[in-house]
Amino acid sequence: MTPSEIILQLGSGTDVFANLFTGISHGQIKYKPSPDKWCLLEIVSHLYDEEVYDFKPRLKKILDEDHDWEPIDPQGWVVSRNYMNNNFHKTLNNFLEERKRSADWLSNLQVNDWNVKAVHPKFGEFSAFQMLCNWLAHDYLHIRQITGVKYQLLKSSLNKDELGYAGDW
Repeated sequence: MTPSEIILQLGSGTDVFANLFTGISHGQIKYKPSPDKWCLLEIVSHLYDEEVYDFKPRLKKILDEDHDWEPIDPQGWVVSRNYMNNNFHKTLNNFLEERKRSADWLSNLQVNDWNVKAVHPKFGEFSAFQMLCNWLAHDYLHIRQITGVKYQLLKSSLNKDELGYAGDW
């Protein structure tokens, strides 16, 4: 994929996430398929924080050839930022608004070289294009995760494996 195609996909992610999070009842917001899995509230909170504190600012750092990567802890934020007490709809709206700002920013970027690199403390040399690809991959991973939670929620409404007619998960 080209940078333009990836940017277009990131921009359309606003609609994808808005649709995935539509029609969810209050009781479903905190449903966890198992204690070690995230609920929809934790997922949307994570998406918002990643949008604000990770992908966009880090891509900007790479493009500016700034090698100072401040440590972040996305997994730890679930507890340290108390995601379970967030307001689901407010967090969702904040994420969608922030994604729109990111998409506008990306669409207006004038990048001469997407291969410019910065050094990440864990991953080593990391190009702007690589960050852009990882941003979209992050969306895909969480789209799969959201769909999985919703599937497990539906499955919990039935006895045993009564969803077999739909096909294998």
